[in-house]
Amino acid sequence: MEITFDEPVSPTGQYFTSSVISVSVIGVMESEIPIDDSQTMELLRDLFIPVNPRFSSVMVKDQKGVKHWKRVEVKLQDHLNKPIFEEGKSPEYYQQCLTQYLSKIAMEPFPQTRPLWEIHIFKYPTIHACGNLIFKLHHSLGDGFSLMGALLSCLQRADDPSVPLTFPILNRNTEVKKSEGFLHYLSTICCGTINTLSDFGWSLLKSTFVKDCKSPIRSGEDGVEFRPITITTLSFSLHQIKQIKSNIHVTLNDVICGVIFMGIRLYMQEMSHDSRNVDSTALVLLNTRNIAGYKSIPEMIEPDAESPWGNQFAFLHVSVPELTEEESSNPLSIVFKARAAINRKKNSTAVLLTGKLLDTMREFRGPEATASYIHSTLKNTSMTISNVIGPMEQMALANQPVKGIYFMVAGVPQSLTITMVSYMGTLRIAVGTEDGQIQSHKFKSCVQKAFDIIFKAAVPSDPLKTV
Repeated sequence: MEITFDEPVSPTGQYFTSSVISVSVIGVMESEIPIDDSQTMELLRDLFIPVNPRFSSVMVKDQKGVKHWKRVEVKLQDHLNKPIFEEGKSPEYYQQCLTQYLSKIAMEPFPQTRPLWEIHIFKYPTIHACGNLIFKLHHSLGDGFSLMGALLSCLQRADDPSVPLTFPILNRNTEVKKSEGFLHYLSTICCGTINTLSDFGWSLLKSTFVKDCKSPIRSGEDGVEFRPITITTLSFSLHQIKQIKSNIHVTLNDVICGVIFMGIRLYMQEMSHDSRNVDSTALVLLNTRNIAGYKSIPEMIEPDAESPWGNQFAFLHVSVPELTEEESSNPLSIVFKARAAINRKKNSTAVLLTGKLLDTMREFRGPEATASYIHSTLKNTSMTISNVIGPMEQMALANQPVKGIYFMVAGVPQSLTITMVSYMGTLRIAVGTEDGQIQSHKFKSCVQKAFDIIFKAAVPSDPLKTV
């Protein structure tokens, strides 16, 4: 009997389900009220499953060993989990239970006999919420942009479901510069070419021979991706971040990267003064879609979509700036260093060359060899940083208001992963740390300290408010 396949698995999907690497995304929705799960099956069947055919498909190989998606009947009860803990405990107790539960499910592989997603309903009150709805989805289903789009298709505005959710406007540089002559144009082209060759060569070396040194944020040991992780979060006011941005004339991303980089260096300094400025490289995930906001699911899955469903991202190698005496006397300098490093990457097409390299490697050596290359890219660096944009208004699922959201990437061969999502005027940062290597709460306090220092330097007249 001939097997009917629905669609081939994308190259990135094949990499993330290889024998050397398997990456998942864990998303957490915090409920403002106790969770009513009476409509769960109906919501999964009528809202979630129809979002994309991949949610009702499994991966199979054809006779040539090429992976395809194959539609199957979904047994919803196999994908739904409701952990049970002792009743009548404090929110602090259940917060610890949630932390341990997230670590547990992050380590568990997906069964290959059913679609690659799970829902976990944590119905106990924690210090942040009255309950938590946890989504675990394999990264082969799509990247953060796609999965956020899928999530939003199941939610409505809490104040008025008939009105669509809105998102922060991405600040694109629309200023038209006056012509500065042929020499300036030639200089820009030359700098871009030099930056491209330099960045591509450095990326190639970092993915093969050159590794970050071992440090308080990098164990550098084999099998890190199989070790337990601790997921903690902290929140910053987007209003305060915008104040910093406006006062020192940089972008929101510049401010956020500056805060994170300073927090990393402060943590390294606290753990070991001698290693505070050890060479450390961050892989910053870049959404390669040329769009300014989310599209509807039908728009994302149509052929030749402007904002296609799937994994549309690339890695940027960014060196973490050192924490010198200059930063001690002028903490804003680390923001400017972060800005300079990121702007330099923008004036480079190394990402495109890396994409071509992966395509060529897949064609001649196969997806397994390409996956090994990506694994080395991750393992040789110290951390991954990624972010998605969430709505400005409060969301609700089946009339149950969502208090907060965050996500984490699991299965990455690194000791430190940092993710961010904006929601209702707040930037929620989730920190995934390798147990036994990084002290999660101390790391979080160092990032908070970095924000306080940078805010005080940029907005000295405004008293800092704790978020």
